[in-house]
Amino acid sequence: MFQDEGRFGLLGKPRRCWAPIGVRPCVGARLLRKFSYAFAAVSPHDGVMDSLVLPWVNTETMSMFLTMVSERHENEFVIMVMDQAGWHIAAGLEVPPNMRLVFLPPYSPEINPAEHIWDTLRENTVGNTVFSSLDAADKALSEGLLTLELDPLRMQTLTGFDWITSISLKAN
Repeated sequence: MFQDEGRFGLLGKPRRCWAPIGVRPCVGARLLRKFSYAFAAVSPHDGVMDSLVLPWVNTETMSMFLTMVSERHENEFVIMVMDQAGWHIAAGLEVPPNMRLVFLPPYSPEINPAEHIWDTLRENTVGNTVFSSLDAADKALSEGLLTLELDPLRMQTLTGFDWITSISLKAN
């Protein structure tokens, strides 16, 4: 599985959107710095994704996320590939017994398929939305993550392994 975290919240960043020719779209934005963090791990091979929204990112919350993934895959041995963020390599990180951590080279987000999750969420779930509160933003984020979790074929496509599916479908 490939793991990453994304920061979402009330500080809006307008994104591209569709509008009829000759109409300039009006998009709201907020300048309030309140954030939550989405943790996600995806298996590009079969499209299985696990996610969790937490109020901050540190060694303790990373340990909580790893424990949750471990429990959801209790009958499997999970190789978790991730970047080298400080909380990923901290001495106090608790790694479950059915999991091994493998680290990507520094400064190489382009080789982590989990990065595509955040682009999709920002484009389709929270983009160009002004939320009334951080709870409302967290609810939309959680719903977006759940939608992705329930669609393994889409996750295979997002993480770049859809060619495996297309080969197997052609063979049948």
